[in-house]
Amino acid sequence: MENKLFHLLVTFHAKPGQRENFMRKLVTTGLLDTIRAEDGCQRYDFYLSVQDEDEVLLVERWESLAHQEVHMTQPHMAIMREIQAETIASVELTEYEVR
Repeated sequence: MENKLFHLLVTFHAKPGQRENFMRKLVTTGLLDTIRAEDGCQRYDFYLSVQDEDEVLLVERWESLAHQEVHMTQPHMAIMREIQAETIASVELTEYEVR
């Protein structure tokens, strides 16, 4: 069976005025480096919207859905949930697999 890359687009809608705080905390906690070093992580990049000052897009690419599922169970993801609770109003997910 052929392994399929797993891509996930995550749109974060920050609480008003909290986008920069969200991004700063991801960097200063070391969370981004930790996630990017996880087994199977090929891409974990954030992009800021120029049209919506409270929107951030995360593009994730994993070797497989299984790798991404393991990622979500890592202890450091508790830090991500804490940061999101403080700074994020809502999240939208779009996922797809590519050969």
